[in-house]
Amino acid sequence: MTLEPLQYGLGALSGSLVGLTLGLFGGGGSILAVPLMVYLVGVTNPHVAIGTSAFAVSANAFTNLLPHARQGNIKWRCAGIYSVAGVIGAFAGSTIGKAVDGHKLLILFALLMLVIAALMFRKRGHDGDPGAACTRENAPKVIGYGGLTGIFSGFFGIGGGFLIVPGLVASTGMPILFAIGSSLVAVAAFGLTTAVNYAWSGYVDWILAFVFIAGGFAGGVVGARLARHLAGQKGHLHIAFAALVSVVALYMLWRSLPALMG
Repeated sequence: MTLEPLQYGLGALSGSLVGLTLGLFGGGGSILAVPLMVYLVGVTNPHVAIGTSAFAVSANAFTNLLPHARQGNIKWRCAGIYSVAGVIGAFAGSTIGKAVDGHKLLILFALLMLVIAALMFRKRGHDGDPGAACTRENAPKVIGYGGLTGIFSGFFGIGGGFLIVPGLVASTGMPILFAIGSSLVAVAAFGLTTAVNYAWSGYVDWILAFVFIAGGFAGGVVGARLARHLAGQKGHLHIAFAALVSVVALYMLWRSLPALMG
């Protein structure tokens, strides 16, 4: 697929917007990657948009993983077990996703975005057990959650942090901070698995992926600084972002349904 220079510029802008939201909220922003690539950049093949965004999301997750690792916020054993199970799921999910009609995939993606927006409106606290670990007793639950979230991540080409974080909390009882740090290992692994599977079929635009990643890095720096200044308004910001995700999802449905029916 050949894009115009302006489209690559829009790709960098899209990446910066995703990075900005990731820096502000610590997650969820990657859900905007596919619609931005399709409707702003102008990627006509939804499978290329999904494969390319999966690689970009994986790279962004790895970048955010490093500071969490330095701060000791990662339960490596749990993250490893969850990721291995999820990689298998992501491979299966991405294989199924490639076989689904692109317009149908966008409609399903939009419906998923509405579910995510609804979850964002619900603010829940969880103290958790800082000493939580993965044992023989809870390993089957960790593997089960990992496999299921991996399937969703691979099918839609998303990071899936909004699913992985509660999955880690539910299966291990760890605090939310450790779940966020550990989830980045899984997000990076799932995204890379999906990207490799899509790349095997020629569904990754590497130049677009790298300009998107570069934009995401710049946007992430700005978002992290804004987050410190707007710490007291995070609740309102989350509500505003959830509303934005809802609007984008409804727009995707409006654009995709006529093409499907025609």
